[in-house]
Amino acid sequence: MLDAIYPWGGRVRAFRSPGIETRVAREPWQLAGYWRLRRAIFTGEQRLFLETDRDEHDERATPIVALSLSAGMPDAVVGVVRVYPVGQDRWFGGRLGVCPSYRRHGVVGETLIKTAVRTALGAGCQCFLATVQLGNVRYFQRHHFEVVGQAQVSGVTHALMQARLGDFTPLPAPEIPE
Repeated sequence: MLDAIYPWGGRVRAFRSPGIETRVAREPWQLAGYWRLRRAIFTGEQRLFLETDRDEHDERATPIVALSLSAGMPDAVVGVVRVYPVGQDRWFGGRLGVCPSYRRHGVVGETLIKTAVRTALGAGCQCFLATVQLGNVRYFQRHHFEVVGQAQVSGVTHALMQARLGDFTPLPAPEIPE
């Protein structure tokens, strides 16, 4: 006889796509998912901000999303990051977040980091910096970043990290929004 609560003999995990694609968000559903996930992580889950995590940098930032794939087609936003220029050749990355069910997936954070740096490089970046929560410093070090200082984000100390740009190749110019 089947158990009414666990008809398959145990808890069934929600589907998690093994395929991930990372790109600059352009389509309305991608942008909506970008803002929704950022708010859920930084305002809801982490409570770094009271009402919104949006700031003055978002006006010129390039939003990047990690998308889960279903039957080879983009299906849902499962990761986010933004990059923006400060001056002529200096760029910042920040607000990197991954949907809880895709954390420890093995590729989402890594592809977001690569796409962020490569997007900035394609736009002429000569220095790429990121504000990184202290618990994530080792992860970024494994992905070609080094600590160069500290920064405060909403009253919380973050590491200021710089990418080793020689370890990344730029994305072709058509991938960068105008």
